[in-house]
Amino acid sequence: MTAHLPFKQAAFALLLASLLAGGCQSTGSETQTKQPDAAPATAAQPAPILGPLVTDIYTADPSAHVFNGKIYVYPSHDIDAGIPEKDDGSHFAMTDYHILSMDSVGGKVTDHGVALDLKDVPWAGRQMWAPDAAYKDGAYYLYFPAKDKQDVFRIGVATSTSPSGPFKAEPAPITGSNSIDPTVFKDDNGDYYMYFGGIWGGQLQRWSSGKYIQADTYPADDQPALSPKVARLADDMKSFDGAVQDVQILGKDGKPLLAKDNDKRFFEAAWLHKYNGKYYFSYSTGDTHNIAYAIGDSPVGPFTYQGVILKPVLGWTNHHSIIEKDGKWYLFFHDSSLSGGKTHLRSVKVTELKYNPDGTIRPIDAMVKS
Repeated sequence: MTAHLPFKQAAFALLLASLLAGGCQSTGSETQTKQPDAAPATAAQPAPILGPLVTDIYTADPSAHVFNGKIYVYPSHDIDAGIPEKDDGSHFAMTDYHILSMDSVGGKVTDHGVALDLKDVPWAGRQMWAPDAAYKDGAYYLYFPAKDKQDVFRIGVATSTSPSGPFKAEPAPITGSNSIDPTVFKDDNGDYYMYFGGIWGGQLQRWSSGKYIQADTYPADDQPALSPKVARLADDMKSFDGAVQDVQILGKDGKPLLAKDNDKRFFEAAWLHKYNGKYYFSYSTGDTHNIAYAIGDSPVGPFTYQGVILKPVLGWTNHHSIIEKDGKWYLFFHDSSLSGGKTHLRSVKVTELKYNPDGTIRPIDAMVKS
C-alpha cells in the first residue's frame, strides 16, 4: 500500500450514503468471525462479495496463501493514528501485523493476534505497510516494508515455525531492497522471486538512478512508465540472488506502457500467479484505482497488458491477491465500507475469480451488489 493523489476521492464520497458504516476497535486476542454462506455464481450473475473478514480491527492490502490446506491472509493493520490525511500517505501509520486464517472461503475466520510489532524490528522507524509471506523447508517468512531510521522505505524479513506467527525480524532489511509492497512467488522449479515497488509515497521514483535521491523524479508523459522491480531470492530466503531487475509491462502493440497511461501502467501492489502455464502479473494503477493485469511466459517478464481485474473500490487505494483453493480461484481485496469511507481504515473482502476460455479474467465490480 502507498498513498497517491486523491483524484477519485470526490467520486467515492458520493457513494457513502448508500453504504453501512461500522465502528471498529483493535484487540490483541484471538477472535473468530463466521462469514455468510455464498450462493453459487452463474455466468450471468457475478460471484458474491464476502466480508469484511473481520470487523473488530481494520485490515488492508491482503496477501493470501494456502499453507497446509488452510487459507492464511497476511494484511496490513489499519489504525487511526490521529495524523491528518496527506497524499504522501503519512496518515497510514500502521505499527503491527495480524494474521487471519480460515479453512475455506466463507468459513470461520480466526485472527491470531499480533504476529510482528514495529518495536520488535531493530532497523524500522515507522509505517509498516503491505506484507507478504512464503514457506520453505519448514520455515515461514514474513516480508514487510517499513521506513528505516532515515525515513527511507526498505523491505524486511521475519521468520517463524508457524504460518500464523509470531515472527522474529532480522536485524537489518534485505540488502538491495527499497520501496514497498513486496510479494513473493514460488515457481514450479522451486525458485522464489520477490516483486516490489510503489510510486509517490512508496518512493520508487526516488531510485531511478539506482541510488536513493530525496527529490521525486518522474518520467515525462511520453516516456516509458516507471517499472516495478523483481529479484530472485537466495536459498536462505533472506537475501537477493543477483541484481534487482525491472519488470517490463508492454502494451498489446509490444511497446512499453507510457507514464501517461494512467489507467494501465503500474503504480503499486504487485502480485504474481500462474494459470494454465502462463504468468499473470497484476497490480494497482494507483491514481485510477484499477487492479490491472498483464500476461507473460516468464516470471520476470516481459508481460503484456490484458485488462482490468477489479474496478475501483470505495476508498483511496486498491490492493489485492489471488489464490487457488479446492479448484476455485479467489480474489482478496480491501475497501473502506466498514469505516464509512475513511480512506485509511479499510477491511479485507474476498470474491471468486473467473477466467474466460481464452485465459483472460472476467472483470469484477465490487461496487455493484450481486
